[in-house]
Formats: sequence, structure tokens, C-alpha cells
Amino acid sequence: MKKLLLLNAFLCAFLSFAQELKSPSEFLGYELGSQFTRHHEVVDYYQYLASVASDRVQLQEYGKTNERRPLLLAYVSSAENIQNIERIREEHMKNTKGEGEPSKAIVWLSYNVHGNESVSTEASMQTIYDLLTSKSSYLENTVVLMDPCINPDGRDRYVNWYNQFKNSPYSVDPNSKEHHEGWLSGRANHYMFDLNRDWAWLTQVESQQRLQYFNKWLPHVHVDFHEQGVDNPYYFAPAAEPYHEVITNFQRDFQVKIGKNHAKYFDANGWFYFTKEVFDLLYPSYGDTYPTMNGGIGMTYEQGGSGRAGLAIKTRIGDTLTLKDRIAHHHTTGLSTVEVASKSAKKLNEEFKKFYKNKNFKYKSYVLNGDRDKIDALTSLLSKHNIEYGWGKQGSAKGFSYDTGRTQSLKTTDKSLVIHTDQPKGTLVKVLFEPRAKLSDSVTYDITAWSLPYAYGLNSVASESKVNSAVAGSSSSPSEGANINDDTYAYVGDWNSLKDARFLADLLKEKIRVRVTHKPFSLDGKTHKRGSLIITKSDNKNNASFVKTLSSIAAKHSKPLTAVQTGFVDSGKDFGSGYVQMIDDVKVALLSGEPASTLRFGEVWHFFEQQLEYPLAVIDSEYMNRVDFSEYDVLILPGGWGYKSFMSKDKLKELKEWVSNGGKLIAMNGSIKSLTGEDGFGIKVKKTEKDSTKSVQPFDGSERERIKSAITGAIFKTKVDPTHPLAYGYDNSYFTLKLGDDSYEYLTNGNVVYLEENQNKPVSGFAGSKAQEKIAKTLIYGVESHGRGSVVYMVDNPLFRGFWENGKLFFANALFMVH
Repeated sequence: MKKLLLLNAFLCAFLSFAQELKSPSEFLGYELGSQFTRHHEVVDYYQYLASVASDRVQLQEYGKTNERRPLLLAYVSSAENIQNIERIREEHMKNTKGEGEPSKAIVWLSYNVHGNESVSTEASMQTIYDLLTSKSSYLENTVVLMDPCINPDGRDRYVNWYNQFKNSPYSVDPNSKEHHEGWLSGRANHYMFDLNRDWAWLTQVESQQRLQYFNKWLPHVHVDFHEQGVDNPYYFAPAAEPYHEVITNFQRDFQVKIGKNHAKYFDANGWFYFTKEVFDLLYPSYGDTYPTMNGGIGMTYEQGGSGRAGLAIKTRIGDTLTLKDRIAHHHTTGLSTVEVASKSAKKLNEEFKKFYKNKNFKYKSYVLNGDRDKIDALTSLLSKHNIEYGWGKQGSAKGFSYDTGRTQSLKTTDKSLVIHTDQPKGTLVKVLFEPRAKLSDSVTYDITAWSLPYAYGLNSVASESKVNSAVAGSSSSPSEGANINDDTYAYVGDWNSLKDARFLADLLKEKIRVRVTHKPFSLDGKTHKRGSLIITKSDNKNNASFVKTLSSIAAKHSKPLTAVQTGFVDSGKDFGSGYVQMIDDVKVALLSGEPASTLRFGEVWHFFEQQLEYPLAVIDSEYMNRVDFSEYDVLILPGGWGYKSFMSKDKLKELKEWVSNGGKLIAMNGSIKSLTGEDGFGIKVKKTEKDSTKSVQPFDGSERERIKSAITGAIFKTKVDPTHPLAYGYDNSYFTLKLGDDSYEYLTNGNVVYLEENQNKPVSGFAGSKAQEKIAKTLIYGVESHGRGSVVYMVDNPLFRGFWENGKLFFANALFMVH
């Protein structure tokens, strides 16, 4: 009887508390799903829960977006677990070293990485409420980390737009304005970057700040909530092939287990769903693959809807899909995920420990040589991932050469970067550094090559034996710059990396005049390559703060400068030669709006503001006809679709006139086609012979036939003319990431980077047989002179997703070195 009274008292207390805790609808003042919740209101609700249920909810602001919105992480569990939250985390992380004996399941739920896939943030509020009330039993042995909105800037952009243009209360007609978001959609973040493709590359502030906390927890299960097309049913795990080869049998099987649990609930409600299609687990920078490659069960859940759906929309078959429907589906899979994890806590911990045991990977060490700035850029990325690295010793390392594709020896020094797979993050190392990812299926959702030695332009080998290395630290003592003073004739700086370009950009912004040598020269026993920067006292004699400013900027960038006392060189061209030219402080315009791709536009915008730190004007296509482009030295056309119809004969005529008068046009990827033809510039689309031997293909095999003409993000080795200003800082070869089969003939002059006849096979990644034929002997980067100006063609995108580090200097050269 006494026990029964205690139980009744407990139930009464529980029910009383459950009544006190406000649901999202009660707190917000409207029924969840009847309108979209702005980010600040979502923050308010999570703060409310953390205040009222502080024994079971801890709220962490882990960062801010570019537009200063807070990024939140809610820790949700039982009162006892929250009280011991740090001890639980530490015990869990010991498992990565095979030392822990944890008993709790760790689940991380990530919502709204794509801003206009807006339902998941709404669903998160109902999910956390139910975890604290009706589903609190799941939390006895489980810690749930919830990020209610990974992309607040994009989400608020969408929500504000929708509230401006929706009918009252809403229209289900798919033709209505509220179902047709504009060019600057809410999908991406402030800089128009897709945050779901940035987990490995960490180019964006949201990703960088989030990963600091993700690496502290490395959850057993991670879910990335998404939306897809309006007419698609719900998608959940298991994923489609190809799976990356590092994914374990347990990780595969657990996806099936979770999927079957979801199916149980969906079947009971009569909801449609699909699995094992479209969304694969190969590319390592997704919200499902990255956690998986760190030992977890990473999954993508896709609800039909996205930015087109609004509050309600009529589907192709005449049904009405509402925001409430979409919330119910994501809410169901969220709770189902926690349920399965809670029931499987013991197994999850056992398998997580197994994942971190030493793996017998083919390559035991990766050894990289190259420019110090590039090495520093790579080690900065490695540190963000908690990847251990060290420095080589005098000797050599034998292994697969990324440059030649054969087994070769590489000389090692104390400046050689060495990364072993024998470390906690060894699986991730294998994935990010592997020369070629193994494909179980050539039909993939994203790029199929990303190897960091190619991306960073470093001379590398993958060794099958462990290479001796010293403990991580500075590869050498800090660079000693010149003693900058009034008595020095000039200072010479090398030109090898984006860091050098940032140094130049700062000088130009501070009105320091800088020259570039177009011929190599030797002075005082030291050889300086083409592209070297020359900063003379004479050029800056009217700048009273020259010495102070130069000293400050050189220190800021740790830029070594060679002080020289004469412009009379030992060999090459003297400083007064016509081959030593002043670098212009160019005024840059970037086209935005249709037909440019938002992603391609964002890559350029982010490059200028966050990487190069150089000013530009963003000019929209809607009003560009009213802009006087004679005020600008450079116009950039980012990649996109529809340029052909956008670039009318009159527009093209005006553009050619502007270039002829001294303007510099940088045309990227899809914009180049609009410059071809008799009314355009000199570039020509490569003509291919039509296949006259067509064979009948079965309908079921049409997708396989199409991929013969596809290049799904593959790496090719190209030929470079290092004497051209566009290629200053490069050697005679370059590894390019090719994203399609667009092919252009060689220019009459100015072929800077190109594929030769025998360079049409990828060194890594997938390229179909027909695509390989098409791209043989074609242009990658080139410059065409036109009147007093020039056109720079960038067929491949050196700024793709901001992670192809070795391509960025080409873009800086296009700005500052090409005339």
C-alpha cells in the first residue's frame, strides 16, 4: 500500500509538471504548423524549456551566424544524466581510445541545415517537448543533443519572404506567388553556401563553430533533417549505394534497424515512404557521412515539401500537403530514432569502441611536401577535425605518388607533413586523403573525388608502411621578415599561395604601391620567380606612413620579405624594366541574380569578403543595364544556367565594347557559353562527332546510359603554362576538379591550363566514357586579349565550395596579374 501511495504521488507530481510545461503551441500563442516560427521565437522557446526544466535541459549557445543570430545546442536527458553530463561525455569519449565503459546512448538531432526546408525546426520544438513529457522514459539511458536550426540566416530569409508574399491565410494553388521563392532563396546561409556540404571543409562560420562541439561528443547516432520535392514521399534510412568502404557492417545494419522502426509508425498511419534510393553515403562532407566516418550512425531524413510547400500546397495527384503533415512526419522519425537508440545503448557503445580500434588500412601514412603556406592551410583544417599530425625527418618515404600515379620515393625533411592512420581519427584520415575512393555504384548523389593532397596542391605519397615523424608542433621557426626601414631600396616577396594574395590585397587597400616581375631574376645570390612582388621606397615616397604600414601588414601575414639595396639585378630584368609592372588596385563588380547560380555567386562573394578580404560591388542583373561599368576594372560572371538567353545581342555588344576599352571580364563555368558564337568573343565550344550507331536501350537502363556522358566531380591532371600571368605561383601541372563535361577548344593564344589529348582520364573519381572523349584536348583556364582589355575563361570552378585550396591563386592572378 505504501509503495502504491508513493507511485500515485509520483504520477501526480509528473502529471502536474507535464501540465505546467508549455507545449510549443501554448508558448508561441498559435497552433504549431499554422504559421512559420521566426528564429528568435524558436530561441525563446528553447530558453523557456531550459529555464522551466533546467534539471533536464541545458542550453548552449555555441556560436553566431554572419548575421549575428545565435546558434543553439540543447542537451536533453533525465535529471540524473544532466547532473552528470560532463562525466557521461568523458566516459563516452574514452571509448575512442578503447578505455571507457559508458552505458548511455548519445543521439544528436540536427534541424534545418537548409533554411527553406523549414519544417524541421518546427518539428524540433514538438520533439523536445515530447521527450520531456510523454517520451521521457527514452532519456533514462540516453543523452539527446538537439540543434534546432543549423542555418538561422537562411531560415529567417525564407520565413520572412513567405510571410511577405503568402495569401491570407494561404493558397494551396502551386502557381501562387507564395510557392515560388525568389533567386536569393533561403536554402543556403548568408554567403549562399550549402552547409550540408561543408562538414569536412569547414569554410563557413556555422560549420566551424558547430564542429567544435560535435568533436567533443562524437554521437552514436546523428540525424540530418531535410525536405525534398513536394510530390516525393518521406525518405529515411537505410541509404542508397554507394556506401563508402569504411562504413562498417554494423553501421549498415543499424540503419536498417532504425528504418524498420520508422516504417512501423508510418505504416500504422498510412504514410508513404521510400528507402535505399537517391541518397548515398560516399561524399564525406554531408551531415550523414561525416558523423558516420567518425564512428556514428549518420542518416538523412527527407520530407516532401521544401520552399515550395509553404503552409499548404496541392500535390500532383490532388492531395493537400500541409505544414502540420510535414511536422508530424519529422516528429515521428525523431522520436523513433531516440527510441531505437535507447533500446540499443549497450550495442551502440560496444560497436563505437570497435570502430575506434586500429584499422588495417592499406596506407599507414600520408607524407606531404610543398609551399609552407599551403602546408599551414592544411594543418589548420586538420586541427579543426582533431586530426593528429607530425613532421618528417631527414630521409625518404616510399609510396603511391599522387603526382605520377606510380610507386615512388619522396624526400622528407623536418618540414614534411606526416599524417598517420594509426590514430583515433584514422578512418577520417583515410577518407580525406585516399588517392581514389572506391565506388560500389557509379550513380552517385554528389562528387566522387576530393583527396586533400590534390585539393591543396602538395607533392605527396601514400605509404603502406608507417613513416617516422616527430610530434606535432611548428614545422619550423616563424619566418623572419625583413627589417623594414627608410634606408632600404626595395623589398621582394614571393607569390605562391592565397596567403600571399591576402598580403597583396592589404597593401593595395592601404595604398601601398606594388610591382610584379613578369620575368625571373637573381639578386644577391637569390633567385626570384615570375610573379614575385616588388615594393620600392621610390614608388611610395609620397606615402608618409609607408614603413610603418608595410611593417604592420607584413607582420599580420607573417610574410617574409627580402630587403635589397639596388634595382640592378644579377640576371633577369632590372626593376625599371617594362617587365616589372605596377599592380593595379582594381575595382571589382560581381553579377548577382538570375542567370547566376546562387551557390556559384556565393563562392565568389565569400572568397572576396572572407578569404581574400578585398572589396567588391555586387550588382544585380535586374538593374545592371543602368550601371556605368566604366567605373569598374573587373566584372565577374559566376557560373549558372540561362546565360545564353540572358546575354542578348545588345548586352553582348556592350560587354565587348567595355572589354575593348580596357575592362577585364572573368567568365566562370556556365556563363562562358553565352560568350561563344559569331556575336561573342573568340572562345568556341568543342565540336564532337555525332554517334550514328545508336542502339535501342531498355527503359530501365536509361540512367546507366546517361552517366556515360557525366563527370561526377572527378580530378584530372592538366598541363600548365607557368610563364603566363594567370599561372604565376604554379608549376607545369595542376590537378583540377571537373564537375561536368563542358568542353571548349584551345584559344588561338592564352591557353594557360588545359587537357592534352592523353589527359582525359581522371586520376580520381568517376567520368563516363563519352564524357572522357568529349573533354580530351580542351581548355580549363585561358586568357583572350580583346582590344585594350581581356577575358579570363574559367571552365572549371577554382572556388567550388571554397575547399579546392590550390585553385584560389588562379583567381587572385586573374584579378591582379592579368592585364
